[in-house]
Amino acid sequence: MAVSAALLIVLAALSTPSQSSAQSPPRKILTGWIPYYAMKTALPSAVANGDLIKEVMPFWYTLKGATKITDLYTPSNPNVPMSTPLTTMRDSGFQIIPTITDGTGNLVLAKLLSAPATRTQVVSTITNLVIANNFDGIDLDFEGFAFSDGTASWPATQVAWDAFILELSTSLHNVGKLLSVTTPVLFDPATGKKGYYVYDWATIAPLIDRLRIMTYDYSTSSPGPIGPITWAEQAVSYAVSVVPASKVYVGVPGYGRDWVTKVSGVCPSSVANVIYPGANAAVFVMHDAANLAASYGATPTYNNSYAEATFSYQKVYLGAASSGLQTSCTASRTAWYENAQSYAARAQLVAKYRLGGITAWTFGMEDPSATDAVRQVAQAIAPDQVVSTLTADRTGVAYGVPVNVTGLFLLPDKTLIAGLAVRLELKESGDAAWRDILDATTGPDGLVSTSLVVGKDAALRFSSDATWERLASQTAETNLVVGRLLNVTPPASAMAGTAFTVSGAIQPHEAGVSVSLETNVSGKWKSVGTPVSTDASGQFTLTTTASTRGIVNYRVSVSGNNNLQGAQSPIFAVVIY
Repeated sequence: MAVSAALLIVLAALSTPSQSSAQSPPRKILTGWIPYYAMKTALPSAVANGDLIKEVMPFWYTLKGATKITDLYTPSNPNVPMSTPLTTMRDSGFQIIPTITDGTGNLVLAKLLSAPATRTQVVSTITNLVIANNFDGIDLDFEGFAFSDGTASWPATQVAWDAFILELSTSLHNVGKLLSVTTPVLFDPATGKKGYYVYDWATIAPLIDRLRIMTYDYSTSSPGPIGPITWAEQAVSYAVSVVPASKVYVGVPGYGRDWVTKVSGVCPSSVANVIYPGANAAVFVMHDAANLAASYGATPTYNNSYAEATFSYQKVYLGAASSGLQTSCTASRTAWYENAQSYAARAQLVAKYRLGGITAWTFGMEDPSATDAVRQVAQAIAPDQVVSTLTADRTGVAYGVPVNVTGLFLLPDKTLIAGLAVRLELKESGDAAWRDILDATTGPDGLVSTSLVVGKDAALRFSSDATWERLASQTAETNLVVGRLLNVTPPASAMAGTAFTVSGAIQPHEAGVSVSLETNVSGKWKSVGTPVSTDASGQFTLTTTASTRGIVNYRVSVSGNNNLQGAQSPIFAVVIY
């Protein structure tokens, strides 16, 4: 459907993610799809729950051939250019990993992937789409293998799929992009319940960054739960045995199904083809479930075994039979769907297995109470914030002189963090990137200490990576100012009116550095003699003459540059006789 101008107003109003009212931000465990045909509801829903969401999957593209990807968004939203929702997503802090579906015919994609030449073309086509739009990655939803091609094709397709994932992973990772894969369920082969093994989780595990499991559509042809929790957990349990748990996302449906279980009477001809036991179920969205039940006087109940809600009711259909006579029938119907408790139960799988999160099909279908239930779980399992500081025993230092650096790592309640892996990072003057110079582990006192010598002006910081228990941390930068190390050899005395010399050297050794001799006149330092430049070994000789007998105070000054500060020697006295 076309997106109205009103959506532009909504997107502008929601361009900043909402903040959780809780003191501790929830763990960002919610991801989901934003379909091209539901932009009015899906994108505002994602933005409104930005405190829970790190990444989103715009459901916008379909692969039509080795070199052709069709944009589904633009024809459906002609009044809102794609850049508008993309800007909203980026302003909300979301990673953008669009989904691409298989838009080819039966066995077409399998054939494309089985031939090296066309497989490489598909890889190039997808990679170019990601790069051209500066997406953070791509999500593959190639369901044709499972639901159209037939199981007889799976052994050959699996080989081609594995080769394709290897090639696409390499291509995307070479340009810093993510590879996400969405598949139906698989199970531990040892149980005899294989699932859709063509997607071969075990082989592709090291190559992908996300595995999104479609733990829904368990019941499609007959009444039953959409995705019973035990069935979903079996798939998750197998997934984490072959895929790092942090890559695994469990699917949650935002829709329900409503089946006809019995019919009494003769249905009107207008509905006779769809109202009969075994007919395709009607589909409804979660946020309409309560009203649907209430409209027929039904009370939903929560099934603990399935972790889903259900209700049954009767509906009377009136109208004309094929003969033209009035008739009626009464259909007994049963609906199943996931509600707030269902979402909470699946979010608890994230906690139990330390998964990457849950993935909603789709944003905008959910009841707000379901998102709130996820938020409560996410807050309960939120990683601790790490409070880190860096201190140095000096921030101004001469070249070659060690600096002692200490990092302190605490929880917000001042609890010391022991055994935390941390890095000391350095960025020298003129460098664009930080580099690691020390890997260490905090002691029982939460401290890491080291001594280092810095060759030129630099910034230091400690960093720690995110873990399941804790957020990443990074101290404020501490800037070190490094001056040249200056050694001076002055004479103890000199004859008035006779030239004398002051020699010395600088470190680091460098030619062409300006050096001058200064004396204090009426409280101000003034240059005497002629400045000189250092030679290739950093050495210099200054020559001057003093005309008045007595004790004269001198110092030597050297210039600085973009990397090192200048320096002055200690004041020294020369007896003029």
